Amino acid sequence: MTRNAPRAARAPNAPKALRPVDLARMAGVSTQLVRDYADAGILPPTPRTATGYRRFAPVHGRALLAYRALAKGFGPDRARAVMRAVHADDVPEALTLLDAAHAELHAQREALRATGAALEAVASEGPGTAPAPPPRAPLTVGEVAARVGVRTSALRVWEAAGLLAPERERGTGYRLYAAADVRDARMITMLRQAGHPLPAIRPVLDGLRETGSSEALRAALARRGEELTRRSGAMLAASSLLHGYVTGEPQPDGPGPAPTGGDAGGGEAGGTGAQPWK
Repeated sequence: MTRNAPRAARAPNAPKALRPVDLARMAGVSTQLVRDYADAGILPPTPRTATGYRRFAPVHGRALLAYRALAKGFGPDRARAVMRAVHADDVPEALTLLDAAHAELHAQREALRATGAALEAVASEGPGTAPAPPPRAPLTVGEVAARVGVRTSALRVWEAAGLLAPERERGTGYRLYAAADVRDARMITMLRQAGHPLPAIRPVLDGLRETGSSEALRAALARRGEELTRRSGAMLAASSLLHGYVTGEPQPDGPGPAPTGGDAGGGEAGGTGAQPWK
């Protein structure tokens, strides 16, 4: 009776081998997607066995979780660029990409606040300042200017900015303002007098046209604010996972750092080998 040959012992510092299915289960994706990530440079370089099979390690799991979180918070395109920069040992470029995304989110939040402030200015118009009844027939640019108390040049500037879109009279080409145009002109006048810039006024007008009321627009702005808050939280969570991946620090919900030496990432303590941020 012959005994089976003993299996070769794994080197003490060799990382635990993982299969594509192991990574797939870890991140809740398909094994094919794991292979696609490896081919796209989203995961660190993956060695292959003599028979051509990919040999993954815990560092690949950390990279996978970091990328999935980045894609949720920053979008797949930027997440892909960040991971490729990290694997090229260009952490400053990765941070630049993240900083740009945070700046974009901040700009969106500021624009939302400006729109909300402009809307409140419109909603605060009380009965004592009720506008004149809407015109029954279209008005000329001079008539509208007289109604709302501005110069005709201001109406043309607002039209050039996309805030007004009066029709043109056939033959003469003269501007003709319908009741809705007069309403918008009056609203723009009030917001400009309150110091709101033109870029902040357009979202209010567009929103009121789409929703039909200030209450509906206010609800839409609130939903948008919640979306930005969720995205901000996702960006924060992704940054934490990316930091752990780059530095090799263990994450509570992810695979711990791979042992030093011989792993596919080539980094100390399961990191990437890139210069970690401090």
